[in-house]
Amino acid sequence: MSVQMVLLPVFIQIGLTFALLFGMATTRTRALTSGETKMRDIALRQPNWPVKATQFGNSFANQFEIPVLFYILIAIALPLRHADLVIVLLSWVFVVTRFAHAGIFVTSNDVRPRSLAWFAGAIVVLVMWLYFALRILLVI
Repeated sequence: MSVQMVLLPVFIQIGLTFALLFGMATTRTRALTSGETKMRDIALRQPNWPVKATQFGNSFANQFEIPVLFYILIAIALPLRHADLVIVLLSWVFVVTRFAHAGIFVTSNDVRPRSLAWFAGAIVVLVMWLYFALRILLVI
């Protein structure tokens, strides 16, 4: 697998993270400038943001949970030359689940489908790690 093919899903996932960061910044700035939220109400990280700003903030924070396991796997698999077609395909499936999760989070925030998207992503990363570990341990 070429480095570009392995890293493209990583770059897309990072793009999602930045999009959520900018969405969070925009919704928070609007809440402050409109007066909907007062600086004193959030100065010590109190959870006093409006719903939409909270949705973006929570979705952004979530990009530093399960995706970290994805980043670590790619960072290890790539230099060890164990990032094959299976890893790349699973990477794309993982990224699609993250987009689904984030999309649900910042729109309807319907917990059931959001949880399913999150769980699907967690399972994909688990499968990636199991596959990678078996390839390393069994020298496949």
